[in-house]
Amino acid sequence: MSRVEIESRENVTLLVTRFYEKVRADKEIGHFFNETIKDWPEHIEKLVNFWETNLFFVQKYKGNPLKVHAEVDESMGNTITNYHFGIWLRHWIETIDTYFVGANAEKAKQRARNISVRMFITIFEQQKRKTEPYR
Repeated sequence: MSRVEIESRENVTLLVTRFYEKVRADKEIGHFFNETIKDWPEHIEKLVNFWETNLFFVQKYKGNPLKVHAEVDESMGNTITNYHFGIWLRHWIETIDTYFVGANAEKAKQRARNISVRMFITIFEQQKRKTEPYR
């Protein structure tokens, strides 16, 4: 299969679908997703909207991913770490490099790097607040 530019919703759908196939099968992070997400088609649609908004600046996604991920971490016993985000990011970049080339592919990688850092910091700060004694 030759690699193509990310230019359409169909391309984003392929990216998100293939990425989550990897994530769900991953022995170290798959359980976070498989235990949390009950309706995979709905989740894929939401994430396609998220990435389409991020890459093409069309307002399709509405939500607060930082809050949602902090809630997932709390429901998982505050066990999500930067290590898990590293695995997530590796799968994202590998999926892009398998199927896509070009400016939007690079933009998707950089946005994912930025998002993963912001999400981890949000989760880390939440975890820290729960373990610090009150002053």
